[in-house]
Amino acid sequence: MSLGISVLGATGSVGSSVLRVVREHPDRLRVVALAAYGRDPAKLLAQVEELRPRLVGVVDADAAREVARRAPAGVEVVPGEDGLRAVATHPEAQRVVAAMVGAAGLRPAWAAVDAGKDLALANKECLVVAGGLLTALARARGVQLLPIDSEHAALHQALRGGSADEVARLVLTASGGPFWQRDGATFAAIKPDEALAHPTWKMGAKITVDSATLMNKGLELIEAHYLFSMPPDRIDVVVHPQSIVHSFVEFRDGSWLAQLSVNDMVFPVQYALSFPERWGNAFPRLSPAELGRLDFHAVDEAKFPTVGLARRALLAGASAPAVLNGANEAAVEAFLAGRAGFPSIAGTVAAVLDEHAAQPVANLDDALAWDDWGRRRAGELLAT
Repeated sequence: MSLGISVLGATGSVGSSVLRVVREHPDRLRVVALAAYGRDPAKLLAQVEELRPRLVGVVDADAAREVARRAPAGVEVVPGEDGLRAVATHPEAQRVVAAMVGAAGLRPAWAAVDAGKDLALANKECLVVAGGLLTALARARGVQLLPIDSEHAALHQALRGGSADEVARLVLTASGGPFWQRDGATFAAIKPDEALAHPTWKMGAKITVDSATLMNKGLELIEAHYLFSMPPDRIDVVVHPQSIVHSFVEFRDGSWLAQLSVNDMVFPVQYALSFPERWGNAFPRLSPAELGRLDFHAVDEAKFPTVGLARRALLAGASAPAVLNGANEAAVEAFLAGRAGFPSIAGTVAAVLDEHAAQPVANLDDALAWDDWGRRRAGELLAT
């Protein structure tokens, strides 16, 4: 019997990888619902024509009307936030892929978990903004949070090699982005097109800039804490430019387990969709003999203070990670729009955290409100 899946963020880079996996396993996976913001209605329509889902959610009203007008007969199109929720909670979906970028993807992901769906999670903000709340909800509903980020998928696999009390620490690998070897004194001259030229991964603009600042590793550190119940001081980051080793687990006896694969998102996506099984596929294979060498370097926190900022927010707890996330989103947006320099991203996040005293977060609305506060305060600081 095939697994029914819903995809939140169908037209993005992760969504495209999901559909590659679906095409590889048509007898095992069945797409019952798709959702997208609507920035590329032609691509969404092509997916709808191919997959014939029962339901399509489109945030943008104009794009929703276009998709509804051109969709095959029998495909229901629901606009706005209602469409996202309908896709996330579709009764025929057993597993929901959460791949919508930003805090806007949190509510539908929450709705999926609340409805008892296993969540294949590619949206970093879900755990950064509301990690404690979301993991508690997943436990209460008896559902699984299955990571799609390559680093967390690697940790998830490596952790199957021992019990939780045998783990000494988790080590996330970072490509280092395009600037890890660049002189920090030149960072003020970095332009958006340089930051978007990632050396190993093809991703959306926001996450690509996060990779250039290494904030993506800071966010992943927070995610790893919530996904694997690991204290912040037992999660580390190393730079690995080849992006072949996706993360390590060190055990208390000094042994290490790592997960390696070609740097293609189809591998963590298939892992999340097939778990607890492993399926064969015809995707590109890693050839260790052709690698030659694998390099690892310590993070230069003077050049890249973002990992330390994320750790600081995680240690502060409560509302601080949500504030960090909101401030970073605003700062990255300003950089991409040419309103702020590259160093201002980390500088703005640090300034917002300096102003913020962590406050209790009782529910999802609280978490989103603090994310919004961080975004607004960063915008105010950048404007001055």
